Amino acid sequence: MGSLEAERKVTGWAARDPSGVLSPYTYTLRNTGPEDVYIKVICCGVCHTDIHQIKNDLGMSNYPMVPGHEVVGEVVEVGSDVAKFRVGDTVGVGAIVGCCRNCRPCNGDTEQYCNKKIWSYNDVYSDGKPTQGGFAGAMVVHQKFVVKIPDGLEAEQVAPLLCAGVTVYSPLSHFGLKQSGLRGGILGLGGVGHMGVKIAKAMGHHVTVISSSDKKREEALEHLGADDYLVSSDSTRMQEVADSLDYIIDTVPVFHPLEPYLSLLRLDGKLILMGVINTPLQFLTPVVMLGRKTITGSFVGSIKETEEMLEFCKEKGLSSMIEVVKMDYVNKALERLEKNDVRYRFVVDVAGSNLDDE
Repeated sequence: MGSLEAERKVTGWAARDPSGVLSPYTYTLRNTGPEDVYIKVICCGVCHTDIHQIKNDLGMSNYPMVPGHEVVGEVVEVGSDVAKFRVGDTVGVGAIVGCCRNCRPCNGDTEQYCNKKIWSYNDVYSDGKPTQGGFAGAMVVHQKFVVKIPDGLEAEQVAPLLCAGVTVYSPLSHFGLKQSGLRGGILGLGGVGHMGVKIAKAMGHHVTVISSSDKKREEALEHLGADDYLVSSDSTRMQEVADSLDYIIDTVPVFHPLEPYLSLLRLDGKLILMGVINTPLQFLTPVVMLGRKTITGSFVGSIKETEEMLEFCKEKGLSSMIEVVKMDYVNKALERLEKNDVRYRFVVDVAGSNLDDE
């Protein structure tokens, strides 16, 4: 074992209670272990899940909590057994920083489904200390959960790919929906939805954006390159598109009826749920049975899929549409995100912020 640095103090912005208001918080990072990577955070995306967690919407929040799981940073130090990364590399960290290493999901490179996975924040690491996320100056992460950012991709552009991007890429890959010529629907045009349109289009799919209003029609068709736009309350158009889609990626994070969207799927079509919703959803079984349709879910993606997705985005020239903010604006950004007032992802410029000032 190489020599280990002493524990270090770091400042992040933490929620102290379910009000979800973030303010500066100083805490200690663990020593850089033999397989750890010490990362200076450059920037971090803001995800809808961050709101659920800081406000205790799921009833499992522990405070103080430093959120952020779309982290891009620079390697400052590596442990003695780290071979994949070196000082100066630009790297990413997503939603997970630990797993058991010996269950079926872990052995099958789908560690995001490990029952003992450790979240990037609002969790307890194997050393008994709370995990804290990327709204902070630095992180120490086991090398297994760090990905190299390919050259040529901008740090701020990459941040949302580490959650929103891989969240869409993973089910398309897993369910065999990567071949060109498929017809897909993207329900909800937020952070995950906008990446869904871009990735599906880059795979050669015909993409229909489905929304509750006409508000985002121009953006969807002209800025993101969707092929069609469907307002779910327009029964005539919904009827026209019935039985035509191979899949729908459902990113809506609040209660909504499933039947109108199930009717859009053709035989063997898949409705893939991605929104974290804490109330039960409903549907009538014949809508599923009479088309052998599937209601399924998918959760972020594995490290392997994240690496594949980053290469795919580099090859296709894909980037996310973002609004970069400083840390002192983060509470306002979270408020705006809750109202869906962002096109399409906030990214906090952590390195360019004074983390000690409110």
